[in-house]
Amino acid sequence: MDSPRWLPLESNPEVMTKFVSCLGMKPTWQFGDVYGLDPELLSMVPRPVCAVLLLFPVTEKYEAFKQEEEEKLKDQPQEVSPDVYFIKQTIGNACGTIGLIHAVANNQAHLEFEPDSPLKKFLEQTSKMTPEERATFLEKDESIRVTHESSAQEGQTEAPSLDEKVNLHFIAFVNVGGHLYELDGRKPFPIAHGKTSEDTFLEDAVEVCKVFMARDPQEVRFTIIALSKDSY
Repeated sequence: MDSPRWLPLESNPEVMTKFVSCLGMKPTWQFGDVYGLDPELLSMVPRPVCAVLLLFPVTEKYEAFKQEEEEKLKDQPQEVSPDVYFIKQTIGNACGTIGLIHAVANNQAHLEFEPDSPLKKFLEQTSKMTPEERATFLEKDESIRVTHESSAQEGQTEAPSLDEKVNLHFIAFVNVGGHLYELDGRKPFPIAHGKTSEDTFLEDAVEVCKVFMARDPQEVRFTIIALSKDSY
């Protein structure tokens, strides 16, 4: 059986904020662009930040690195907190939604939800599942799929067709228990990137993003989005 495919989400903070609010997350936290990596531009991002999303091109260099990393971590597993919520990506092009789920699921203590929020319900129903079981559950979750489809149509650029191969990929960075984790549904497990704190989280996540960029210095298709507390 072919794995399901969704339309890709655009890396557009407004579309993302609307997407999670359609699924019942209150807009007390909102997605916003990170315009640059130097301290001055980072200081413009509203704080606190509880999650960072990175959109990056999947190149041959990246794929080679990913394979190498997997081999290495199979031999020397990292310590990953059992509190990290991780879901595998089994749906084609759904990395934007997976990234949003990772951002929201690992910050439920900060975020607020409407009483009948489909997103909150999904997180509650899948909280005890394995990453693979969560992926299967997501494939059957109509409310998230329908919201994803309508959000994918909403960006500023025309959504590509379902069959078009999209070589851009979303991952999320979160702080769980004072540790920085990279959550990528295409990887077998979360990647631990050392210690972090609420105050340094954005800077710490950006340091890891810089490593992604350094791997493909010719590439310009990188976008960083932060989930910040709404300061208005």
